[in-house]
Amino acid sequence: MGKFLTLLILLACMLGSTVNAYHIIGGEIFYRHLGINPQNGQHRYRIIMKLYRDGEFVCGSRQGCLDYFENPVPFHIFTARGIRVGTSRVLTIQRTAPIRDTLKNPCLAPQTIYLEVAFYESEIIELPAIDGGYYVSYQRCCRGEALTNIYNSEREGSTFVTWIPGSELRPNNNSAYFDIEEAPVICAGLPLRYNYRATDPDGDSLTYSLCSALAGGTGRNNETVTPPPYNTTVSYIPPYNGNNPMGGNPGLSIDNNGLITGTPTHSGKFVVSVCVSEYDRRTKRLLGTHHKDILITVYNCQTRITASTPSNLYHCNDSLGMQVPITNNSVAGFTSTFHWTFSDGFDTITNSRNIFFKTFADTGVYAVKLVVNPGLPCTDSTTGRIFNYPGLRTGFTIQGACRENPVFFTDTSSYRYGIINYRQWDFGVPDTETDVSALTAPNYQYPGGNVYTIKLHIKTDRGCEATVTKNFQVYEVRPFAGNDTILARGQTLRLQGSGGEFYQWTPTSGLSDPGVPDPVLNWNSEVTFRLRVSNQQGCVGFASINVKYYTGPEFYIPNAFSPNGDGNNDFFRFIPVGIREYHYFRIFNRWGELIHSSLDFRRGWDGWYNGRPAAVDTYLWILEGIDLNGNKLSRKGTVTLLR
Repeated sequence: MGKFLTLLILLACMLGSTVNAYHIIGGEIFYRHLGINPQNGQHRYRIIMKLYRDGEFVCGSRQGCLDYFENPVPFHIFTARGIRVGTSRVLTIQRTAPIRDTLKNPCLAPQTIYLEVAFYESEIIELPAIDGGYYVSYQRCCRGEALTNIYNSEREGSTFVTWIPGSELRPNNNSAYFDIEEAPVICAGLPLRYNYRATDPDGDSLTYSLCSALAGGTGRNNETVTPPPYNTTVSYIPPYNGNNPMGGNPGLSIDNNGLITGTPTHSGKFVVSVCVSEYDRRTKRLLGTHHKDILITVYNCQTRITASTPSNLYHCNDSLGMQVPITNNSVAGFTSTFHWTFSDGFDTITNSRNIFFKTFADTGVYAVKLVVNPGLPCTDSTTGRIFNYPGLRTGFTIQGACRENPVFFTDTSSYRYGIINYRQWDFGVPDTETDVSALTAPNYQYPGGNVYTIKLHIKTDRGCEATVTKNFQVYEVRPFAGNDTILARGQTLRLQGSGGEFYQWTPTSGLSDPGVPDPVLNWNSEVTFRLRVSNQQGCVGFASINVKYYTGPEFYIPNAFSPNGDGNNDFFRFIPVGIREYHYFRIFNRWGELIHSSLDFRRGWDGWYNGRPAAVDTYLWILEGIDLNGNKLSRKGTVTLLR
């Protein structure tokens, strides 16, 4: 009981927060009699409801709109006098299902409507048989958006109701219901014949009529729980009403076999309400009138049937042999037929626009004619030619993988029933127009390691064309042995090679291991090492480093320089030997002005000050650092600038 009350409280909160939600476009509610409880003599029933919504309708962020089925939903039970029986009960979704109906006419472009249906059921309820019986109702605001025959439909509520006969009739009755889950889609101006026969488990006599859709209780814009009688109908847009829900010429009608007929004249989405009354075949007494709202969608289906297939079709592929795939691009109806006539004397009729495969006995040029809907007023035809010369195979090979060497390409394409008379290579280098060739076996040297897309486009003397594409990895090593270095005699150095996977230093003198990227050098005389760098793909590159030795630790500084741009002694810089850390290197003019400060001993001072060449003069410098033994080393002196 506690769980049931919690569910009702949650449901009440949900209903209060979505008062104006709109999405339901139709439905029905009915009941099943499940026997009598022998302990208390009460009749047992199960309430069943079906609701429909537009399956393609999406609300987004619009307030007051739902694009899903609520679960659970409340229903209410009243006596014939309008007295409510107990509190609200709930219906819970057992399953949902899609409903897709497509206009099936060979002369009309297919149109499809997509709805969803939810099947709700209640727990078993028990009711004593009473005079007048019971009304079971579900009321909800609001209906679907933009319904053609209902004014302001997204604010117009719905009432779905069923009547359980009283003790004076047959309380063990099972109500009639419509066991048809369809979404009729029809065309304006064409006759409609739609079988909407109901099912009655007891075999009662059934009669049919069109009737008015019921609004959501006495207040159309609110959630309400109202007792019977239920006679408030929706606000139809003139000239539509319950008996004339769609207009047309002739208008919609239903006979006593449940057959709906008529010829609608306007497109739109129309709510049509069908009432079926069940009568006891023995007593002839009315046992109830069942009511269902359905949606009928009318399209303006005027279209021009157009036959379309390629005017010139070149069949070149080798894998299919003489079997030619032919595309059908016709504008046609859902049930159109297609008559193919070929000049080899063998015709074929197909009933879909899928690719059609035609097998020829031999190569050649064949005429084809396609007729859509032969023998019907809505027919059209087109002609074309098929060049049936298969046997084209495309491909190429690639040799080479390294940036420093040319990559060799070979076209391996072949053609069984003709010759290849054109080829164009594109080697896939971005932003260049020179990476092309028309040769059978070209070569090309790539500018750098990367993944390139290689394309080969070929043509034949039979009109065939094909392009084959491959992605190709070009590898590259980027050898680096380090910067030239000056060391103090007795000072060791760990070399720092990089750029590949395998390394070899030469000469090997003084190296701890010449086969690793970072051997330790222990040497005392000037030496130049050459580093060979390679990778798994066999790509190779070389780099070098020069190592000089001086007595140190010390700073070696010249006393003059000539920044005249001749490439000789253009910079004033210090040479550190055995120095591991630099504090400052500053240069002053004779008036004590700082004109240069830097720790980049590889570049030094270029002889410029404040954007112009400094004057020929003698300048003072000071320098400080920490040597490899941790001692502070300070020096000062003068340098003469010459021009």
